[in-house]
Amino acid sequence: MNSSTGYIHGFSTDEQDRLYTQARLLEPVVFDGVDFSQSRRVLEVGCGVGAQTEILLERFPGATVQAVDRSVEQIARAKEHLCSPIAAGRARVDLVDAARLPFADGSFDGAFVCWVLEHMPDPVAVLREIRRVLRRGGVIFGIEVMNTTFSLLPACPAVMAYWNAFNRGQQVGGGDPFVGAKAGDLLKEAGFTAVRVNPYPIRHDRRDGAALTGRLDDLERLLVSAAPQLLALGLVNQAGIDRMRREFRGLKLDPRAVFYETPIKFSGIAAS
Repeated sequence: MNSSTGYIHGFSTDEQDRLYTQARLLEPVVFDGVDFSQSRRVLEVGCGVGAQTEILLERFPGATVQAVDRSVEQIARAKEHLCSPIAAGRARVDLVDAARLPFADGSFDGAFVCWVLEHMPDPVAVLREIRRVLRRGGVIFGIEVMNTTFSLLPACPAVMAYWNAFNRGQQVGGGDPFVGAKAGDLLKEAGFTAVRVNPYPIRHDRRDGAALTGRLDDLERLLVSAAPQLLALGLVNQAGIDRMRREFRGLKLDPRAVFYETPIKFSGIAAS
């Protein structure tokens, strides 16, 4: 696990590539209800490789996006990926600690966080900083994990054993794989008003085989990305990883396969 960030997935090229694929795969989920049409300056906290930044720029052509992340590796890839909008003045990408944002009070009209708070040891501190740099009436939109809602059918005991180790590894690194359920209280504690929290159930089965396979492929790649960190922590062994991957291979061929999870979407307003 990277000691400077506690980010369990690592920064391999394959994992960075996966983030671009995942962003497009989950775009209908992530951006359902997100509205920055009245925002001229949007702050994206935890931009990673710029995968969501690219979509923000496409969906809201009237906005500029200031993207920040605390990983040197991710920022370098984001700057490469977003070179055109950066050159055009529509985007900035900077190495920043989200708990100490280097922006003046009221600098932004909107803020976006996507799969970010799960990696933060103090999400309230981050949300307070976001509220500070939003103008009065500025909006925040986000989505977070709630990993107890995840299930696969037919039963996949090796996948679920690895999943439990994955969640434990994230906690060891200072993250919270169950942060989605706490989003409402976290936003309220950070000073946001008009807070809305919406569970967003996702279910894939063989009625749309391509969508199901896409989610299973992404999930397997996500879990494998954490293998070096989990091995180093002693939370998994190679035999368990091999069993997990065999179950994925079987599940992708199973006519009864089902994927289910419920991430949590949220929004709020900066009252001051």
